[in-house]
Amino acid sequence: MKRVYFVRHGLSSGNADDVWHSLYDPDPLVDQGKDQSLLLAERCVKLPIDVIISSTIERAKTTADIVSGVIKKPVELSDLFIERRRPSNQIGFLKDSPESRFIGTTILENFHIENYRFSDEENFEDLKTRAHQALLFLEKRPEADILVITHDFFLRIILAYVTFGDSLNGDECRQFIKVFCMKNTGLTIMVFDDIQKPVATSAWRVYTWNDFSHLQI
Repeated sequence: MKRVYFVRHGLSSGNADDVWHSLYDPDPLVDQGKDQSLLLAERCVKLPIDVIISSTIERAKTTADIVSGVIKKPVELSDLFIERRRPSNQIGFLKDSPESRFIGTTILENFHIENYRFSDEENFEDLKTRAHQALLFLEKRPEADILVITHDFFLRIILAYVTFGDSLNGDECRQFIKVFCMKNTGLTIMVFDDIQKPVATSAWRVYTWNDFSHLQI
């Protein structure tokens, strides 16, 4: 059995900013995000973590490095766990601007349409494929307990995929996106057990969703 601790990174300047940025723009953690990461690390001391897998994006890497410095476990980077790629049409726009809101709304309204793409963003099929690849990557890892530092939107995609399996469609995924938001350093625990799985069901199970009790001090 394998246990994976999925975590959204600490609060970053991009989270706090009013403008959409591209994936690899400089995006350091703000002081609150560093504090969140330290509180997460203190919690992780009590968990049997063997390795940390992190998104290659700055805010996730910094979170992983802070946790690693406390729990003394190695960090490996993987592009499988980066945040979704937004359409370039949104980059540089205010998040609450009419143009940006129109693009975001249009994408979600058409999430269920096969191969729909507003412009150059990752669409539902892209994200579903990457979620599948990310889970396969974790399944093949030799470690039993893995901490994954990733991002809000993509973690919701993973959660939807684990819940519905390969039959996940765009409409089901859209409902998950609307409901299951992830708090910075919120902890979502999933277990992979391909020995005990019932017939014709996924070997993945969600045990905990978005637990941020370590921030309640």
